[in-house]
Amino acid sequence: MSYEKSKAEEAVGSTSGYQNYETQNPEPSVTDDEDNYSTSSSDAYSNGPRRSPVKRFVDSFKPINIEDDGIDTSQMTEMEKSIYATARHPLARRLKSRHLQMIAIGGSIGTGLFVGSGYALAEGGPASVLIGYALVGYAMFAVVMALGELSVQFPVSGSFNAFFSRFLEPTWGFVLGLLYAMSWLISLPSELVACALTIQYWNTSVNPAAWVAIFYVVIISINLFGVKGYGEVEFVLSIIKVIAVVGFIIVAICIICGVGDQGYIGAKYWHNPGAFNSGFKGVCSVFISAAFSFGGCELVALAASETANPRKSLPSATKQVFWRITIFYILTAIVIGFLVPYDNESLLGAGDVTSSPFVIAIVQGGIKVLPSIMNAVILIAVISVGNSSVYGCSRTLASLAVQGLIPKIFGYIDREGRPMVAIVFTNAIGLLCFLVSSESESTVFTWLFSVCSLASFFVWFGICVTHIRFRMALSAQGRSTDEVAFVSPMGVWGSIAGAVILFLIVIGEIWVSIWPIGEAASNITFWQNCLSLPLTIVLWAAHKTYYRSWGLWWIKLVEIDLDTGRRDIDVEVLKQEIADEKELLRTKPFYVRIYRFWC
Repeated sequence: MSYEKSKAEEAVGSTSGYQNYETQNPEPSVTDDEDNYSTSSSDAYSNGPRRSPVKRFVDSFKPINIEDDGIDTSQMTEMEKSIYATARHPLARRLKSRHLQMIAIGGSIGTGLFVGSGYALAEGGPASVLIGYALVGYAMFAVVMALGELSVQFPVSGSFNAFFSRFLEPTWGFVLGLLYAMSWLISLPSELVACALTIQYWNTSVNPAAWVAIFYVVIISINLFGVKGYGEVEFVLSIIKVIAVVGFIIVAICIICGVGDQGYIGAKYWHNPGAFNSGFKGVCSVFISAAFSFGGCELVALAASETANPRKSLPSATKQVFWRITIFYILTAIVIGFLVPYDNESLLGAGDVTSSPFVIAIVQGGIKVLPSIMNAVILIAVISVGNSSVYGCSRTLASLAVQGLIPKIFGYIDREGRPMVAIVFTNAIGLLCFLVSSESESTVFTWLFSVCSLASFFVWFGICVTHIRFRMALSAQGRSTDEVAFVSPMGVWGSIAGAVILFLIVIGEIWVSIWPIGEAASNITFWQNCLSLPLTIVLWAAHKTYYRSWGLWWIKLVEIDLDTGRRDIDVEVLKQEIADEKELLRTKPFYVRIYRFWC
């Protein structure tokens, strides 16, 4: 339904259309001051007779009370109900700008960077790592910029998980959303196992299951504090990780220039054993490790629906991803390639902290104490990613539930704004971490990860396509980016380039999985690396068959809803505000304009 039609309905006093529910029934208020958060339901909950702390704690798990906005949903299509529900999902809006900033900069930096980069270096060599990280980094930046534009415009529950259903069609919302949730679901127990392995660097006498239990309780406790607890913990842990990585880069440059036991290193390892290992196949082998390292950058958009003022805080946070990619991935890939040769035997270890190129570089440099400090940082990073795993999985499951794509019980929101059923389910699957005591632990997790091996690339590709479809829908409905609160600096062509790169990466990964490096064609290697590909096809076909929706391939551009879920109700007022902001920026010095573009 077009925007002009919805305005016409408003003019004659129509109350049946879902497009106008925001105008006629404003959503529960959120003040401009991010330190204040209130809704009519929470006010009703908090005011009244004083209760004991225990009573308040117990009552917080009861379902949140949502006021009836008077909208009749009986005449809506399933798609309209889904869009309406994600816009009304009562997640707590308690994240501030500083939370988003640190989530964007260092939120999901973990074993993918600290340990996985070592596997990538051993497989492909330093030049392959640099090329692989640069390609995936560019695609990731395009993805996050596209997400920033969409999430500022529509800060709805589930963010891109809801956008898949809204701008593509519900089957893709189900498939990609489920793959994304499974990625985080499997990540949680593996990160807990990594915690125990990291502790073993200092203590091997205690059963690792004991450490797993301790960190499991820590992560559960953090998520019981809701999104504010998640935000505060990530804020602190991200600061530590950022300081550690920047410190490592400085130390690494000193070691390269001659500080340490090895003397001057320079580009020695780029010549011997060489820049590439296994040629083009080596480059392709880096992509999965890069995806594992970059995974989680999109969390900043997932948090949009729980942010007090997404229009102000989200654009700045998404721009920080550029610096995260440049400093923490590209620069790190460069210095590691100078410090550690790809044929170093420690890189081919069991995938624990001893095979981290960060630790290897410091140990070879002969710098005392720093290896223990680096391992402590790795432990903090693992806890952080485990915390993000619960957050990412639970919010995705809640969004899928409110869209009607999985059982609605997962969409249960308590009075503290927590998707409690989804959190409990995620934590229950996290109990797989106790496989750390099993001899077959590595085999189990290898096959679990195969379920979502290519999932990140599929989700990122879907986000790029969604952004392209959004821009096409604007054009098809006679509207423009003048009403878009935040326009991606990379534009629609950035999303097109990102989608092409991601498609080619998937093709390259399939090729190297069928014909592995130094081996004959292998079925086992293919299924371990690419099981998510046939799984995606099966899920897609199953959803189409169950809902008998084989006739629906794409939602028509003129039928895409471009209004429901917006926090900026009056489009004309928004257009004027955007124009005023642009005019004010044009009067600023060039260095201010450059700063605002990148920060």
